[in-house]
Amino acid sequence: MPAPSRKTLLIVHQSTTGATEQMASAVAAAARAGDEVDVRLLRATEASAADLLAADGYVFATPENLAAIAGLMKDFFDRSYYGALDQINGRPYAALVCAGSDGSNAARQIARIATGWRLREIAPPLIVCTHAQTPEAILAPKVVTPDELARGTELGAAFAAGLAMGAF
Repeated sequence: MPAPSRKTLLIVHQSTTGATEQMASAVAAAARAGDEVDVRLLRATEASAADLLAADGYVFATPENLAAIAGLMKDFFDRSYYGALDQINGRPYAALVCAGSDGSNAARQIARIATGWRLREIAPPLIVCTHAQTPEAILAPKVVTPDELARGTELGAAFAAGLAMGAF
């Protein structure tokens, strides 16, 4: 019996002030730690439909800007949507959103796009609230707390384990 092929987890992220990148990196590090799946961590500007087609599962990580996904993340979805349509049906995904106060609208936008691709959500959206409310705080570099990073670690480890076991 041939050995099962390794699965690939693709993490596509956009980060302006560092919070989303820190969370995406925590997810990636935990997913790599088990050495059971290949992990690709790509900025939204670097990722394409070909990357989606080559992966078995996805984490989409974005800041929420003005109650929406970041523009460069939207650009990734715009560039990749039709190139992947009807070719990634049923694959698992999770969403990660860093927001100043809420994050739910960006999470809903990702869910709608994932529904169009017919992806399967494997976890509720992971929303990290930075509580940045002033222009200065919003634009300032962010440092994500260890507790929030631990949530990213849990997501990465669980996603990788599920892919490796064939649960997703």
